Amino acid sequence: MKIFVGNLSREVKDADLRAAFEAFGKVESAEVVKDKFSGESRGFGFVEMPSGPEAQAAITGMNGKDLKGRAVNVNEARPKEDRGGGGGGGRDRGRSGGGGGRRY
Repeated sequence: MKIFVGNLSREVKDADLRAAFEAFGKVESAEVVKDKFSGESRGFGFVEMPSGPEAQAAITGMNGKDLKGRAVNVNEARPKEDRGGGGGGGRDRGRSGGGGGRRY
């Protein structure tokens, strides 16, 4: 089961996350998500535990607990939602038909 861990302190590293969750059972992976440009923590991470009952115990046991100075939010990770393609077509924005802006 994949577990989402939010409200992480910037000091929390992958090893800290793993150690905290190993108290509840076997941890397959533990990762603090980092900004791809700065390399700084984005304040959340994911833990994967192969056993459902152990994962549920970890969610219950860790939610709201202090980890390096912050109370973490822990729950089962949900699949990433498709945010759609949106946004395109900026090239001609405001150039056609006078007035620019939105048309209703």
